[in-house]
Amino acid sequence: MANNNETMSREEAGRKGGEATSENHDKDFYQEIGRKGGEATSENHDKEFYQEIGRKGGEATSENHDKEFYQEIGQKGGESRGNQRNND
Repeated sequence: MANNNETMSREEAGRKGGEATSENHDKDFYQEIGRKGGEATSENHDKEFYQEIGRKGGEATSENHDKEFYQEIGQKGGESRGNQRNND
C-alpha cells in the first residue's frame, strides 16, 4: 500500500475504488449496470461484432482447456436441461 510520500498506482486506486463500490451496492445494482451496458453495446454493434467476439472467445477457451473440460461442461449442460424439462 502506498504511504503518504508516494502516489497511488492506477491498479491500487482501481482496487480501492472497486472495494468501496462493492461495499456500497448490492447485487441488483450490478445487474442493472450490466443490463444497461449490454443494451448500449447491442445498440452500437452489429451481428458480425458478436460473431467475432464469440469466435475469439471460443478459440481462447479451446487453447486453455482439454477434451475432459468439454465433456464435463457438456454433461452438466445436459443434466441442467433435463432438470428444466422435468420441472415444466
